[in-house]
Amino acid sequence: MKILLILFLSINLYADTKQKMLNLYQNHKYEEVCNIGFDNYRRHNKDEEYISLYAFACLNSDYIDRLSTPVAMLKFSAEARSNAAYFSVILMQKKLLYHALVDGYNISKLDLPTTEYVLSKVFDFYSKIGPHQQRLFYLFEDKNDPKLTYKLYLSKGNKIDKMIIEEFYDSVTIKRHVYW
Repeated sequence: MKILLILFLSINLYADTKQKMLNLYQNHKYEEVCNIGFDNYRRHNKDEEYISLYAFACLNSDYIDRLSTPVAMLKFSAEARSNAAYFSVILMQKKLLYHALVDGYNISKLDLPTTEYVLSKVFDFYSKIGPHQQRLFYLFEDKNDPKLTYKLYLSKGNKIDKMIIEEFYDSVTIKRHVYW
């Protein structure tokens, strides 16, 4: 009897965590969902819906480095593999763009897949510049909306520099993305 009660409680807690994450995600509380997903990951590491929800929340809250584990775990269904490929493209673009900005690595000869995620767009813009002298910042105009621009630059830190992408609409800041 005790085993049934423990099993019922653990299934109920499992469902509650996932449902709470889904509700928060639908209310655009991405950072909170990412943190809950991160904290409870070990208990749900076989549930690809949970892992995908966690990963999309981390992506939307700019915790790109947290995508590496979901990329490795999403493999048992076509949708999961598609999500893993999507996340890995963005993670790779982040690492390469940071490497280019900090170390002067030339990414102009790379021919990589892309996404509509802001980091991918900026990666594509930057890679098309070709070899050049490093600048304090880069401004890029969106191809589909000339009122939308992106500013890319490094912010010097004590231990590590941060890569910043600011999105502007009609010169008004709409979002600031910080990556390291």
